Amino acid sequence: MAYRNLRDCLRDLENHRHLVRINVEVDPRLEAAAIHRRVFQSAGPAIFFTNVKGCHFPMVSNLFGSLERAKFLFRHQWKTLEVLMNCQARPERAFHPSSWWHLLRGGWNSLPRMVRHGPLLNATTTLSQLPQLVCWPNDGGPFITLPQVYSEDVENPGWRNSNLGMYRVQLSGNQYQPDTEAGLHYQIHRGIGIHHAKAIEKGFPFRLAISVGGPPSLALAAVMPLPEGLPEIAFAGALGGRRVEMVPCPGLPDGSLPLPLPAQADFCIVGTVDPQRLLPEGPFGDHLGYYSLRHDFPVLKVEKIFHRKNAVWPFTVVGRPPQEDTAFGALIHELTRPLIPRVVPGIHAVHAVDAAGVHPLLLAIGSERYTPYQKRKKPQELLTGASALLGQGQLSLAKFLFIVAKEDDPTLDIHDIPRFLNHLLQRIDLENDLHFHTRTTMDTLDYSGGELNQGSKLILAAVGEPRRELPKEISPELRLPQGFAHPRVFLPGILAVQAPTHPGFAENGNPQSAAWFCSQFQPGDWINRFPWVVLVDHSAQATSSLRDFLWTVFTKTDPAKDLDGICAFITNKHWGCRGSLVIDARVKAHHAPALEVDPGIEKRVDALGARGGPLHGII
Repeated sequence: MAYRNLRDCLRDLENHRHLVRINVEVDPRLEAAAIHRRVFQSAGPAIFFTNVKGCHFPMVSNLFGSLERAKFLFRHQWKTLEVLMNCQARPERAFHPSSWWHLLRGGWNSLPRMVRHGPLLNATTTLSQLPQLVCWPNDGGPFITLPQVYSEDVENPGWRNSNLGMYRVQLSGNQYQPDTEAGLHYQIHRGIGIHHAKAIEKGFPFRLAISVGGPPSLALAAVMPLPEGLPEIAFAGALGGRRVEMVPCPGLPDGSLPLPLPAQADFCIVGTVDPQRLLPEGPFGDHLGYYSLRHDFPVLKVEKIFHRKNAVWPFTVVGRPPQEDTAFGALIHELTRPLIPRVVPGIHAVHAVDAAGVHPLLLAIGSERYTPYQKRKKPQELLTGASALLGQGQLSLAKFLFIVAKEDDPTLDIHDIPRFLNHLLQRIDLENDLHFHTRTTMDTLDYSGGELNQGSKLILAAVGEPRRELPKEISPELRLPQGFAHPRVFLPGILAVQAPTHPGFAENGNPQSAAWFCSQFQPGDWINRFPWVVLVDHSAQATSSLRDFLWTVFTKTDPAKDLDGICAFITNKHWGCRGSLVIDARVKAHHAPALEVDPGIEKRVDALGARGGPLHGII
């Protein structure tokens, strides 16, 4: 089914038992988000909140709560999408007759359809009348969490030079003027930044249209990592199997550049961003599992808020993975997988690891073909591919990039993380195969670097035959310095050690520091049989599961600050170590606080899941 609007989608989900209605009153402050998280964790259905406290608009969440449901939403267009992606990866496939219908269909649907009237324009409202969704106890105010932010190039207006992105919007709080101002947060390496930069350069008003709801293809298109120059609004049409209807925005101030609005959206906030004005935005509980803190971001001056009759407010909740955005990521990976070898020659597969917060850890399988005649190989083509990956859009936000050669094990599955790590740790040469990028860009939401948008990156490349046996148990020969205790083998070759509280970076000589820890060992000490040693606050907790280990290690570390090594050295500006690589994954003073739930709210959710409650049998 090609959904024309959100109502079509909800009706289809309900008919196929993919949706549950909650008719009791639900508070949009914390309670709705808590219900969403519990239903998602139970692999439950989409949730339709019919009775929202303090608001006459119903809400819906968990629309994309699993890969299976996300694919269900686009089931009738999936074959066309596969053909489009495969033809992009291998253009010669476009000449095969079996592709022609799908190419014609996808191409036609990618052209937005301009209409004079649309249901979006049936009514207007204000910011304070919208659902005031607060997801985490310390959020700075209510937020829109599934916005579709549409902007155009001020030099070359029109949908062909547009950007549709999912950038969170703060509806109130901080210093925003009630009902007239909203906060606009967008991260580094996002398409809207290019339009904003041009607006500053030209001194033009920067107009936005923030839609909520409408056909689900709009939401997925807004998070797709499309190449620069390919408008998301066009992809939304191909994805949804129907041309996106766009209607001119009425009633704007004289001389304003009108933006087209999605005619089938449920809501649309129209306004102007002063390119030079910033106000504090946040905090906000984000997808790394921490709060992104209060920082200056652009401010939207609201001019109009349109909504259709019987409008429904969709939302999501982000937090420590996995969450609903995990399904977004999985769906995007399935769609874009054929494109990777074409975008970066020599790269066969990539995996942005969701449990590690997506951007902190990127795994890759490449080729090593530069010197096939050499018996003892070293990373060469792998480093070329790794550098190319770190120059590709949102992949450039990767903090740790682990890359291995396909030729060494053609059966290696990039999603089998324990096996991938085993393969890499058996082969890596810690003296030669660590390559740092320092003082570079980092994900806006990642505070491990200590400064907004700044941190470091590390490439670990491994190729050739195994060079070591990985220990699976701890020997009585292991000796740890005083204060370091409770060692645990997490996976073969990976040792977690419980360490004292982090002392701060100004005190590397402190006997609690990673540098001091490393200085207590010699090359022949037994600990060096482990290529990877991790210092953590609680070794039992950090090694309780793969999910806990990945989150602990990669969200709490900045490569340049937090990596050390036993018998480390620098030669010609290259850093390496002759013993174990030591990663300090303890909590540091500059880290953002981790997310925690409200116990009282959780008890209310428990009651909804009790016998006779609307969520009985679901949570």
